[in-house]
Amino acid sequence: MNMRIPAVSGRAPGRHHENTRSPERRWGPATLWSGVGTPLLVLTMALALIVLLATAAAAQALKTYTKKGSYDDVKLEVTDAITKRGLVVDFNGNVGGMLDRTGKDVGSTKQVYKKAEYFTFCSAKLSRDMMEANTANLGYCPFVVFIYETAAKPGEIVVGYRRMPSGASGASAKTFAGIDAMLDGIAKEAVK
Repeated sequence: MNMRIPAVSGRAPGRHHENTRSPERRWGPATLWSGVGTPLLVLTMALALIVLLATAAAAQALKTYTKKGSYDDVKLEVTDAITKRGLVVDFNGNVGGMLDRTGKDVGSTKQVYKKAEYFTFCSAKLSRDMMEANTANLGYCPFVVFIYETAAKPGEIVVGYRRMPSGASGASAKTFAGIDAMLDGIAKEAVK
């Protein structure tokens, strides 16, 4: 006679308690989708997604253009493109020089750039529009255009700028689009 014995613990008949599984079955790939493995899988997938999104965001945060030529000639083109628009360079930072000067102090002998600089400036009109749209937009001023020539690729000059944030709405979005267009025009003009 084939008789079923009811489960004592409320589990369905024929199922074994978790601790009775063999180590291979308890910790095998199948457990990633159930039981203890699920939170670990979810955490791993969430971290992977965060890394991918951060990488994509970083790639979108900077826009660059490349030109073969003389660093000093392209630098002159950058400053001309800025001043032609009636803008004044507030500050010219020499990042390449700073890295060369401080390398030995931080235990590094690697030369990253042959030359690298950035220029900061504001537009009275666009800056005002941006801050009237949202006073917190002050954090996006001044605007930055940069130029560099790496030690690894001499003669290849990179010009770029820091893009305005995406995802803004209303007046901020409209102003950010105008600022991006201005910065993109400056960078493109410098490398033509």
